[in-house]
Amino acid sequence: MAVREESELYLPLKHFFEARGYEVKGEVNHCDLVAVRPDNEELLIVEMKKTFNLALLLQGVERLRLSDNVILAVERNRKKSGAVNQRFGELTELCRMLGLGLMTVTFYKTKGPFVEVLCEPGEPPRAGRRRTREARLRMEFRERSGDYNVGGVNSTQLVTAYREKALRCAWALQTEGSSAPRRVAELSGCSKAASILQKDYYGWFERVERGVYRLRPAGIQALLQYADVLAVWQTRVPPTAPDGR
Repeated sequence: MAVREESELYLPLKHFFEARGYEVKGEVNHCDLVAVRPDNEELLIVEMKKTFNLALLLQGVERLRLSDNVILAVERNRKKSGAVNQRFGELTELCRMLGLGLMTVTFYKTKGPFVEVLCEPGEPPRAGRRRTREARLRMEFRERSGDYNVGGVNSTQLVTAYREKALRCAWALQTEGSSAPRRVAELSGCSKAASILQKDYYGWFERVERGVYRLRPAGIQALLQYADVLAVWQTRVPPTAPDGR
């Protein structure tokens, strides 16, 4: 059951913290909810929104100037519609990285609301550095001989390191007419030429006989389409001459 106003979150949150020994008051110096423990004067600030958004996040960061204990609270809508407020795993990790807490309130038609703490203020991030992905990223960067893609554009085919190597193999086959993978590797400087020819991921290569390949019309078209990629590669890494010298 979706809430109409963020103020509907207040009472469930107030009861939640009162049950844990806090004295709770609403709208104190522009803070949605302020809670204080009578025994140790611990100050807790909660900022509420119907859904998780940038305004709430910035509000939470601003409140960290007043207290180390700041929690963001939003409604958890049980309808899985793919909205940003359903990506609670990622949002929780984001809050951990900023030192914020995160809570959700789920409303029901036939029973009381359910309050859940997803992370506490100051809780350390759980997702570590992804070394394997970092290694793949570094390799992809290193294997590209030039900058062929415009950052932020996702409607066109990207020139990956693999595509560049396939283009180099296509260039080698065009140079030779038809050839064995070993010769293609020599001309293109691509050690994995045999695998690229065999898998034929882009449909550019045709096996003539065992151990011999030639270029398909699609491969010839690709060489024309990506002539600039080959030009950069040939400038930076001069290919082996057809006679092998």
